[in-house]
Amino acid sequence: MGMLFSSMWDRLKGGPKQHKIVIIGNANAGKTTTLYKLVLDEAIDTAPTLGSNVEELVYKNIKFVMWDLGGQESLRKTWASYYTSSEAIILVVDSTDRERMHLNREELYSILNSEELRSACILIFANKQDVADALSVSEISRELNLASIKTHPYHIQPCCALSGDGLLEGLDWITANMASG
Repeated sequence: MGMLFSSMWDRLKGGPKQHKIVIIGNANAGKTTTLYKLVLDEAIDTAPTLGSNVEELVYKNIKFVMWDLGGQESLRKTWASYYTSSEAIILVVDSTDRERMHLNREELYSILNSEELRSACILIFANKQDVADALSVSEISRELNLASIKTHPYHIQPCCALSGDGLLEGLDWITANMASG
């Protein structure tokens, strides 16, 4: 009976609340692969995102609207325009890309300083952990200076977007740590 009332109430008020998540990261980090592995449960061939992809995902009866933003340098300037009403940010880091780790750190600290994201939780997907020479989670944590973060809940999750390993654990963490929880 409770589920019936809840379902009817959701329909009357326009459905369950949507929770906005923005997915960011450098070009070729695996953002789009991550998005579609979560939404479709399969790895698909992707091309560089020129703008954004948006998909809905219902996970554990929670509706997420997930925005995957293009990671090319020219597009990173527009990321902040997507932050309004975001409850979580997913930063996808290519664990094999040592040379651009400083860019991940810069974007992370830009997020931390964004007034629009003051109550957002931050999930860092350490992607491509299946590659032999990938940086470990502790190495990435050190490179990103995660220990200094005191203003936001954050978590770094090892993953492989192609296989899906670690992705659902990351969504579980977001679900448990959203401000409106």
